[in-house]
Amino acid sequence: MLITDWTRQALPAMLDDLRAVVELETHSYDKAMLVKGLREIRSRTVGHLGTPDDEILHEGGQHGDILELTYQGTAPGTVLMLSHYDTVWPTGTLSGWPFAVVDGKATGPGVFDMKTGLVQSVWALRGLRELGLPHPSVRFLLTGDEEIGSPSSREHIEAASEDALATLVFEASMDGALKTARKGVGLFNVSVTGIEAHAGLDPYAGASAIHALAEIVTTLAGAGSRERGTTVNVGLIGGGTGRNVSAGRATCGVDVRVTDPAEMGRIDDLFAGLRVSDPRVTISATGEWNRPPMTPNPASQRLFKETQEVAAGFGWLVDEVAVGGASDGNFVSALGRPVLDGMGAVGDGAHARHEHVLVEHIPERTALTIGLLSALA
Repeated sequence: MLITDWTRQALPAMLDDLRAVVELETHSYDKAMLVKGLREIRSRTVGHLGTPDDEILHEGGQHGDILELTYQGTAPGTVLMLSHYDTVWPTGTLSGWPFAVVDGKATGPGVFDMKTGLVQSVWALRGLRELGLPHPSVRFLLTGDEEIGSPSSREHIEAASEDALATLVFEASMDGALKTARKGVGLFNVSVTGIEAHAGLDPYAGASAIHALAEIVTTLAGAGSRERGTTVNVGLIGGGTGRNVSAGRATCGVDVRVTDPAEMGRIDDLFAGLRVSDPRVTISATGEWNRPPMTPNPASQRLFKETQEVAAGFGWLVDEVAVGGASDGNFVSALGRPVLDGMGAVGDGAHARHEHVLVEHIPERTALTIGLLSALA
């Protein structure tokens, strides 16, 4: 049987799994639901593939736990299949937005980012087995904190990818294109302390933290560089106690994205050197680089070329794309290891109410994974 014939026949069962996984609400900040969701995902994976040859549950603390399942292959080496099961959608979202398949689109919270990819990864290994195709060992790594920066899972991602022939990340594609470059992400906070005073009775005794923050926001906004691929977004602002009071405190939250790793140093210097015109005001900047940029390394470039060849064998064209969003693939790429991102769904609407996947592409994307794993054998 051809790979594509098998994946098309498996589509109804894959959609059943997808419904079940989407209906497991797994918000990044709901530990109880994350535990329940991971337990059910494990049960379904074992139901399709049997008891793994090796299994490790890494505690995530207040975040989602990390599950590592390894299945022995028929050829040397191991491929890491990386997925996250947490979503940005708060528990209860499903009641007003249930999973549905309408006009060839599957919708529901987390369906595109990235539960379809997770389902596809499991069915790819099942397909390899049922079709009797050679393949390396497969190590599934399921993480529950990707949407909040992977604070607990990063070390396990880096460890699990160390000896891998390749790391395949089942984040959604970009209109079918694979993601070979992503921006690095920095998350920063600026706190400003001024001097409170009555804005009418004693206006010059005060030193407004809000006025000072306005200067800082202008400085930060001007630090972006389209040419260098750097964006600086001040997304949160707070402060003050009343409209007739010179503000004693003000804060802002900043999202920074960089393509060039050298830009990280420039941005660090920017925050360290923030100054305003009123010397009575004090400034404190905190934060860190959550993910390094994912830049194409030679190993990843070879992996993409091999994937293109596999796709060509099916009669398909597969493009590559650079995107502004980050993923767990950034960690792997920064270590110089082969990684390919965007192996998951074709659709649109990540983190938005129009989130959906195109059902007709689910068999195709699963077949591509099957073909690539067999080619890596």
